[in-house]
Amino acid sequence: MTEKSIETLAVHAGAEPVERHFGAVSVPIYNAALFAFADAESGAQIHNYEAEGYFYSRLGNPTTDALEKALMELEKGAAALCFASGMAAITTTILALVEAGAHIVAPASHYATTGYFLEFLREKFTVETTFVDATDAANYERAARDETRIFYIETPANPTLQITDVAAVARAARARGVVSIADNTFATPYNQNPLALGVDLVVHSATKYLGGHSDLSAGALVGSEDLVEKVRHSTMKLFGGALAPNTAWLVLRGLKTLAVRMEKHNANAARIARFLSENPKVAAVHHPSLETHPNHDVARRQMRGFGGMIAFDIGTLDAGKTFLNHLKLCRIATSLGGVETIVQHSASMTNANTPRELREKAGITDGLIRLSVGIENADDLIADLGQALEKI
Repeated sequence: MTEKSIETLAVHAGAEPVERHFGAVSVPIYNAALFAFADAESGAQIHNYEAEGYFYSRLGNPTTDALEKALMELEKGAAALCFASGMAAITTTILALVEAGAHIVAPASHYATTGYFLEFLREKFTVETTFVDATDAANYERAARDETRIFYIETPANPTLQITDVAAVARAARARGVVSIADNTFATPYNQNPLALGVDLVVHSATKYLGGHSDLSAGALVGSEDLVEKVRHSTMKLFGGALAPNTAWLVLRGLKTLAVRMEKHNANAARIARFLSENPKVAAVHHPSLETHPNHDVARRQMRGFGGMIAFDIGTLDAGKTFLNHLKLCRIATSLGGVETIVQHSASMTNANTPRELREKAGITDGLIRLSVGIENADDLIADLGQALEKI
């Protein structure tokens, strides 16, 4: 049978045999903290992973297991692991792969809380991070040291929408014996598959596009079986950031509409990016669909679609706040990836505590607006954005 399309996979990924759940088309929610054994012998085998089965939901649950199988298919990985949040996925994975004195190379433009965690590692455990301009993949190799353990990628980057050549960084990592990790939250597996480009591990904040409705918190790790199982049996087991079965079920439901939602997110964002690029109140627009984007050609090569995230610069802190305060349809919030359009002023919100020098190095200017384009009518969104821009 030929490989399924991403649209079909989104609906059927992780499908269980009919008899597995008594024929239930939707995987049931197994609200069980623990699972009993038929006898002592089977208990020992299951508990020691010598036989299939479940014994404690922190380490495995049928509902969460179904989600992990679906994510494996969508991201083209050999194994997957789910978490209570995107940050749980990121922190648990990184902690499993470093030791005191280790070194990480990461993009200068990145999710703010990821940056705070990397700084925490430096202060508490002498794990240093070198932040590079990730638009040039060669900067990873230039920054590498003997003690480098991870090349961390975020593309498109939060919040600047910078693009990194995933395959080039993955090749450099493999040549050095370094683990490559890509945060695929912005792109989603609908638009991009970093594992197919050579990356070792992919992380997600499933709170965003995978769930898709701004009603849950979840994270995911997908990749090679040896690395995922290393995380599962070390830091995941010890720190316990497990995903609840109820939430796993919500993410499973969200995945079924991922393709149709992302198609609309992509189309709306491309149209709005063009509108913004033609507005005299906007100094710069960052979206991979635009030919003016510095790494547009790289994005075209490694992405099926350009995503629903846009960053644009309207000049000053005051302009950013004025713009937000005059929006009527778009919601002001610090998350993204929901069906509704969400907007934030990065310098005064998620990056307010980032030192100005680091913020500017990452391209997060005073007037930078991050826009998560929803699935509403594009004309309605353009009208709202346009009237708010007129107020600055």
